[in-house]
Amino acid sequence: MNFIDEVKLYLEAGDGGDGCASFRREKFVEFGGPNGGNGGKGGNIIFVSDANLNTLLNFRYMRHIKANDGKNGASRGRSGTAGKDIILKVPVGTQIIDEENEEVIVDFDKPDMKFQVVQGGKGGLGNTNFKSSTNKAPRCFTYGQLGEKRNITLKLKVLSDVGIIGMPNVGKSKFLTRCSNADTRVENYPFTTIRPHLGVAKVDDSKIVIADIPGIIVDAHLGVGLGHKFLKHIERCKILLHFIDIIHDDVISAYNCTHNELKLYNYNLTKKEEIVVLNKCDLLQEAEILKKRNYLVNYLNKEILCLSINDDLQSILRLLSEKLKKSNSKKTTNVYDPFKI
Repeated sequence: MNFIDEVKLYLEAGDGGDGCASFRREKFVEFGGPNGGNGGKGGNIIFVSDANLNTLLNFRYMRHIKANDGKNGASRGRSGTAGKDIILKVPVGTQIIDEENEEVIVDFDKPDMKFQVVQGGKGGLGNTNFKSSTNKAPRCFTYGQLGEKRNITLKLKVLSDVGIIGMPNVGKSKFLTRCSNADTRVENYPFTTIRPHLGVAKVDDSKIVIADIPGIIVDAHLGVGLGHKFLKHIERCKILLHFIDIIHDDVISAYNCTHNELKLYNYNLTKKEEIVVLNKCDLLQEAEILKKRNYLVNYLNKEILCLSINDDLQSILRLLSEKLKKSNSKKTTNVYDPFKI
């Protein structure tokens, strides 16, 4: 399946049907009168978030979406049929942005959210609505209103608990494959991952959603290497798992390469909880591993994990699970309670 995370759409709601001006004319009926019906309402366009979707591929060839118009009113007081609503499903994590003012209309951060983006026009009134004691034979009616029109952009930002970041070919995909059910491509050359992959890792009685973010290179914040397409997915991750290839000559420069791109793209990304891992430790001697680890510990003033291809991943996964529980508990305790004195 192709991974499409951004599309532009032109939405056009249905127009309302016109009201009808007609009069009752039946044989042997002494008194007639106005009997024109109202026009039907135009169809709306509604978006719904679906947890079973993970791409915007369905919209690749749907650049112009128009709902049905309402039918005109008719004689004998018959109202026109309302235009059918169009319901469009999008993945959880999708933002709908108004192209005119670049404002976020809605952010689908939960499953089964529903939002009406454009509204259909109201139907016109038939002449029965204008009957009064002083005007018993009105010939006036109203036309249906036009439906709303809007240019929007759909942007998908992957929702996950943990985002694996780092330079290309540092072992991110291999880690995701080993700890989850994800089927990712693993090769011995850079940029084998060209789109984010999601996997679910089981830790004791809980589950962790992990995203493999494609490699970040220098000037990614300027769009180099499709940097914007990759970096935006990190915004939704609760914890960052920063992988560094221990074979790299300078592990500090390798760390700063990714860290600086996050800071230049969105400074708030650097405030996220970050766990740094030196990967591929099975390729070096223990003394060299200890030297590079201490070098990075002194620079960052934080604990650095080391990982080899044969290591059990449960310890790292438990650490991630504990940090996720702490972050979730902080959010619940910080919720404003208006009834609390």
